[in-house]
Amino acid sequence: MTRSKAAKEAPSGPPPPDSASRDRRTRLCALAKQAPAEPGVYIMRDGEGTIIYVGKAKVLKNRLSSYFSGRKDLKTRHLLARVETIEWILAPSEYEALLIENNLIKEHSPKYNINLKDGKTYPSIRVTNEPFPRVFRTRRIINDGSLYFGPFPSAETIDTYLDLIRRLFPLRRCATLKKRAAPCMYYHIGRCCAPCAGRITETEYALHVEEVKKLLSGETDALLADLRGRMASAAEGLRFEEAARLRDAVTAIELFAGQASAVDFDPAARDYIAWAADGDLIVFAVLQMREGKLVGRDVFRSRSYGTEAEALEAFLTVYYSEARLPPARIFLPEKPEGLSLVAEFFGRTFGRDVAFALPGEEAEVERRHAAALALALQNAREELTKRRRELGDLPALEELKAALGLSRLPERIEGFDIAQLHGKHTVASLVSFKNGVPDKKNYRYFKIRSLGGAVDDFGAIREAVARRYTKLVNEGAELPDLILVDGGAGQVSAAREILEALCVDSDLAGLAKQNEELYLPGRAAPVILPKDSPALRVLVAVRDETHRFATGLNQRLRASELKFGILESIEGLGKARAARLMRVFGSLEAVAAADAAALAKAGGLGEKRAALVLEALRESLRERGENVGGAPAPADAVDARGEAAEGTPAYDALPPLGAT
Repeated sequence: MTRSKAAKEAPSGPPPPDSASRDRRTRLCALAKQAPAEPGVYIMRDGEGTIIYVGKAKVLKNRLSSYFSGRKDLKTRHLLARVETIEWILAPSEYEALLIENNLIKEHSPKYNINLKDGKTYPSIRVTNEPFPRVFRTRRIINDGSLYFGPFPSAETIDTYLDLIRRLFPLRRCATLKKRAAPCMYYHIGRCCAPCAGRITETEYALHVEEVKKLLSGETDALLADLRGRMASAAEGLRFEEAARLRDAVTAIELFAGQASAVDFDPAARDYIAWAADGDLIVFAVLQMREGKLVGRDVFRSRSYGTEAEALEAFLTVYYSEARLPPARIFLPEKPEGLSLVAEFFGRTFGRDVAFALPGEEAEVERRHAAALALALQNAREELTKRRRELGDLPALEELKAALGLSRLPERIEGFDIAQLHGKHTVASLVSFKNGVPDKKNYRYFKIRSLGGAVDDFGAIREAVARRYTKLVNEGAELPDLILVDGGAGQVSAAREILEALCVDSDLAGLAKQNEELYLPGRAAPVILPKDSPALRVLVAVRDETHRFATGLNQRLRASELKFGILESIEGLGKARAARLMRVFGSLEAVAAADAAALAKAGGLGEKRAALVLEALRESLRERGENVGGAPAPADAVDARGEAAEGTPAYDALPPLGAT
């Protein structure tokens, strides 16, 4: 399947803007120059009159003119392409402009302003509102009088809490409390007090629930004092079994209290806020420290079409509210302009004096604050990576198309890399990216057969590209929009030779490792993209994934050869029988796990000789510290030459490899 001739002959580079777009831009630019040199708020509307962006400015004329001067990044161009009219509202001061902007954003929820979406899907612990409450994990909040603790940012943390509660407090497990004549198993192992069978009163049960609430609220000091008092009373009353249980509970809670929260012994309330941005997507992470403990983590994501400083300012005014008051200190990795307005906003709105600080401004505790901000930044980056993986990265692909002058948007990119060791076990990896993120079900690999042990990356590229696209062309399958080879001009020329012979008109590029230089067919000089370019980031991700995939397979082939040598060296087996066994069982471990009868049948051996072969093989593996267990692989896991079947989806799922 080939692209149309018209597409192939289309001129490179982004299409020129039409006259309507030029006229609209000229009109908006003239309008921006008419704005007053005063503080205020500007409102951008689309063709239907809907407000799509609201911003504030210290000097309206300067801010609006900046949208139409110089080269703009992709997200700004995306916004301006949808703006039809611009209005403004004058304000007596920049602070008043902040208030007007905040009110307009809350009222109209413009599409391109900060619109916080909770990035976390963490569970909470629910204590139900019942005569005999249950305690369990949930992600749903129901307004029925139940108490909720959390959300917990770590599944490990919530599991630790629940495990401790189940061991220390014998609360009911059943979802529906039904009367029983006899209690269930949990009662007999001390994990339930059997309210269903009338073995405990509501008042006695409520004592356990109150202890659970203290634990979940972090009131471990009060809980421990109560448990120690009850332990002493039990000991004085000679109730030694009860005293021992309470003693174990005290010990467990003391250990847990030291592990459950990050503690720094600074009682001052403070938040640590960091952010990570990529194109039009920005993620904010907030760590909340109260009474010297890390009590919460919030992660929010949003589209942002302004600067990072504007996004931070908008986030702070939206995140903090009467329900979530700001602490006295907020630590940031940097302090952009405009935070004095936010501090004034907090003071007037919430009656609180809030200071924005950097870690280095408090030298004696700089390391502690820097560590907390680093943790917040890590959380923000992880959420950003997760969202990019889920959403794709179309803005980066649009930038890539424009930067390289591609004939089409590279929605599907296929990348090739070669791995070998002195000409042995040469393999080519093929990875596929869809909308800028890995599409692992379309990963493939090729064991290079045409080189005869020679070290020839160009020849390996030719074979891999020929095998891949000959198959797709013959099947009439979809071709990629962009093919990326790991290497420079030589690798690109080798791939281009095959693609032209097959009449495949997908775009082609090579990415060299040393300086991240991009080589395009027919261009002598490489293209250099900025290091922070989203377009380059996508290409580097493809290149690195092809390298990981190829190197991993090459290492497995080398390990397989070593193990094949072990089998071949056993007395009673020659090269032919060893290869036959590996074809049938698929791996050395599977051969060792077989019984003598199966080995005799597969290898054409007598059962006595097969038993001796098994004993020698297992002993050899034990001497090497190898596993001698495992189940035999299916016979069709390898082809007639003992090679893994081409087209395996992903390296982690590769079948065991046999002899080459």
